Amino acid sequence: MRIVLASNNPGKLAELQAMLAPLGLELVRQADLGIGEAEEPFRTFVENALAKARHAARASGLPAIADDAGLCVDAFGGLPGVDTAFYATRFGYPKSDDNNVRALLEQMADVDNRRAAMVSTLVALRSADDPEPLIAVGRVVGEIARARRGSGGFGFDPVMFIPEFGQTFAELPAEVKNANSHRGRAAAQMVELMQERWLDAGGGASPAPGQP
Repeated sequence: MRIVLASNNPGKLAELQAMLAPLGLELVRQADLGIGEAEEPFRTFVENALAKARHAARASGLPAIADDAGLCVDAFGGLPGVDTAFYATRFGYPKSDDNNVRALLEQMADVDNRRAAMVSTLVALRSADDPEPLIAVGRVVGEIARARRGSGGFGFDPVMFIPEFGQTFAELPAEVKNANSHRGRAAAQMVELMQERWLDAGGGASPAPGQP
């Protein structure tokens, strides 16, 4: 079963391919199918993920899965949230993971409350008009480190310190991070939902709504 990933982020592709491996799915980036990025006008992760999944499913004719994730910092009232990918641009930096981390460390230089959560919302659709999207949410609470630590992962991983492990996400082995990250937790839920709702005993997919 082929399913289009409504993202052009290679880090997300690599992580989700590993996390969804138990389903035997072939995950294809929308960019590899010539599909551009969807508009993300909403203020919640679930609405944006749904918009991205519908866009990719409609353009490809395939089932689609989308992830909308972000960093929610307590001291900033939960921001940057859905604007996480563009965080650095608020402070005059070009959009990039590296600049996002730089801007965050600068803005939190004198902040003592370092508590933050990484949130991932996954939405999967059998077709663009699927009335029953699968929705899975993963959340991990940690602290923003005062300096970058580790070289793995992507995004804010170098400064997302997880007290449970005494390390940042970027310091953890990939398999440990994938099992315990916000995206890993959401993906584990999604695997269960897909197995229950989409896949029959023989591993085939349920038909899309309106199809025999």
